Amino acid sequence: MLDGHLLLGWLSFTIIVLLISLPGPCTAYFGLTGNEPLSILPLSSQPDERAGKAHYKLCDRLKLEKKQRRMCRRDPGVAETLMEAISMSALECQYQFRFERWNCTLEGRYRANILKRGFKETAFLYAISSAGLTHAMAKACSAGRMERCTCDEAPDLENRKAWQWGGCGDNLKYSNKFVKDFLGKRSNKDLRARIDMHNSNVGMKVIKAGVETTCKCHGVSGSCTVQTCWRQLAPFHEIGKQLKQRYETSIKLASPSNEATGEGEISQTRSQGQQPSPGPRTELIPRTSDLLHIEDSPSFCRPSKYSAGTMARKCYKDKNCEAICCGRGHNTQSRVVTRPCQCQVRWCCYVECKQCTQREEVYTCKG
Repeated sequence: MLDGHLLLGWLSFTIIVLLISLPGPCTAYFGLTGNEPLSILPLSSQPDERAGKAHYKLCDRLKLEKKQRRMCRRDPGVAETLMEAISMSALECQYQFRFERWNCTLEGRYRANILKRGFKETAFLYAISSAGLTHAMAKACSAGRMERCTCDEAPDLENRKAWQWGGCGDNLKYSNKFVKDFLGKRSNKDLRARIDMHNSNVGMKVIKAGVETTCKCHGVSGSCTVQTCWRQLAPFHEIGKQLKQRYETSIKLASPSNEATGEGEISQTRSQGQQPSPGPRTELIPRTSDLLHIEDSPSFCRPSKYSAGTMARKCYKDKNCEAICCGRGHNTQSRVVTRPCQCQVRWCCYVECKQCTQREEVYTCKG
């Protein structure tokens, strides 16, 4: 079980705990292109009778608190949706940081250490985790995988009529309520809990801001005399991109104790020469969509309890080798690779490719 402020980041921690046991591309993030399917686990729409209580085991595996486990067990679709959110968030984190010194290292002894600190990377993990759960839950509702929710039924969009024509809105209203209940409330006196909650809320806000209205016309010869509309979430890769941008511009808050945990007032760090505002100090976290952190990140250049460093990391010459290798230089190796090429679609239903061999250079950071 998790305790203290880390309970708020249950999903971030669970990503770390389960990442190494998940099949598929989770650990092969050098090859991520941004076009991968984000669900790497089989999702069943209707569990059979034999598997009536099978989701209980999934809920137990996630090591949730008592209330969270109860919420997980009451709907068979929740456990699978949580697993999908974990996979989706981990993949997106690795994709967004694939060219960075910290490449979303989530395995081994690093898994909990970074969550105990107030780094920009910690802020991103909380945001991408809550966004992943919100996105996955809303999609699960509209896909019919949940017993307690279905399509978004916003009266202004007449989703019930849209459903008849194949339109089904992603149920963000239910998803937001579920995630807020699932995360629960934390004491406002705890500095880290408030910042972690803020960053989690940023993830949900980005999801909400990305909702688009999709419409379909029904009429003679394609005319739009009748139109039904429904709401859809933005692709999760777009959400990850926006959160990465917020990571880059994360706001550092100053704490009198300069510590990542405990009680204390916080305020945004002022630029040099800026005068404090007159009047009494307010001790509220800014109500913005910016990510917040209270500690400077380590360099991630050398092995530490937060990452394995960048030795032997793959880099791209003239693009990011200097930054990733931290000025240590890089090794160059030549290798022969064989890849599919000159692919053509054959009638009816298959793609035929030739195998092309070429020599390429691989660059890795020196120790």
